[in-house]
Amino acid sequence: MVHIAMHAFGKITLFFCAGAIFVATGTKHISRMTGIGKQMPITMGAFFVGALSVIGLPPTGGFISKWFLVLGTLEADRLLMLLVLLASSILNAAYFLPIVYHAFFCAPRDALFVGKIREAPPWCLVPLILTAIASIVLFFYPQPFFTLADMAANHIFIGH
Repeated sequence: MVHIAMHAFGKITLFFCAGAIFVATGTKHISRMTGIGKQMPITMGAFFVGALSVIGLPPTGGFISKWFLVLGTLEADRLLMLLVLLASSILNAAYFLPIVYHAFFCAPRDALFVGKIREAPPWCLVPLILTAIASIVLFFYPQPFFTLADMAANHIFIGH
């Protein structure tokens, strides 16, 4: 239950970033986004935070929830599920981290974008900043979702 919430903050951050990139550039193609991190550092910084959360790395709430999922699989002796969790994180890292690398550390390939791109308007930036911050805050303060999950579990298994 906690993982659903933690994953949601990371994933919605990524979707907000995709929307901001589309608004600012008009492109949906990742291959055309090389070098965009220098022109859209707020958006791509938030993208990095969202990616870390979905991968399950600190300092994001996604790490906390994946950590407890891993501990649960070990306690339950479910090694196949552990492998699924680890494979999921590895595949997410293999997909998202090259995007971040190319955005910040490679020169733009598309001459149409060189020097012409700026951050998206505030109505695009504010939501992605808030969800990225929430992803980080949930690493340090996950208790509200633990409490909510505990209340739900008690209601389901114990009754009213």
